[in-house]
Formats: sequence, structure tokens, C-alpha cells
Amino acid sequence: AFRLAGDDELARDFTQATFIRAFEKIGSFRGESSLSTWLHSIGVSVTLNGLRKTKRQRNREAPMEEGITVGFTRAEAEPDLKEKLARAIDALADKYRAVFVMHDVEGYTHEEISGVLNIPIGTSKSHLFQARSKLRVALADFAAEWAS
Repeated sequence: AFRLAGDDELARDFTQATFIRAFEKIGSFRGESSLSTWLHSIGVSVTLNGLRKTKRQRNREAPMEEGITVGFTRAEAEPDLKEKLARAIDALADKYRAVFVMHDVEGYTHEEISGVLNIPIGTSKSHLFQARSKLRVALADFAAEWAS
């Protein structure tokens, strides 16, 4: 949940909601896949739905900080690669981030991702390609600095 949510507090909420949903639906577990795969699919679903809900709520609220820029100076150093990568992954659209995290971080196959997210295998591959492309663009400046 944390890798998809990118926020510790949200991840805790989504994890709790995942286990609540799993306990409610344990009778529907048919044993066609492993329990961990079934639980993971519930977790992905709960997290993605929660992120959509959170995004809608945030879009309705106008953050005050956006209008306050007086006295702001960029005195901070360039963040290291890990921080930059985490921010770039968090900036991906939910559908791209879910496939990227499941495939490249957690090691799921496209077939497994297809089953968990209820998308065609080709869509999983396409979303992974798009996610990697967007990450390359987001990290291009940092990569150029690091290489020189």
C-alpha cells in the first residue's frame, strides 16, 4: 500500500481497510490463487479506490500554501536519487504507478497483474512502457548531472 500511496498515513489506512475487506469477503475466496495473491488484489483495489477518493477531495479543497510564496528561496541541495525516484513514481497516474510497482518493484508478471487489476495483459505491458517512459523524462536532468 505504501508504494502505491506514497504516504505513510494513507498506506496505514489502506492496509487496515484491506484487512477489513478481506475478513468481510473471506467466504468468497475460492482458492483458485494463493491467499497472498487474493489479499494483494484486495489491497491494490482498496488503495487505488482510496487514492481516487483522496484525489477528488483534494481537488475540491484549495490549499492555502499555493498562494503563499513570499520569502521562499531554494536554498536546499538537489535531492538524492532515491528521493527523486520516489517523487517521480508518486507523480505517475494511478494506473501506471500500480503496474510499475507491481512489475518492476514487487516482481509480478504481466499475467498476474492482469488478474489482480482486471486489465488485459497488453494493457499491463502498455502501462508499464508508459510508466517507464515518464520516469525516464522525469529523471533525465538528474541522470545527466550524475553522469557528468
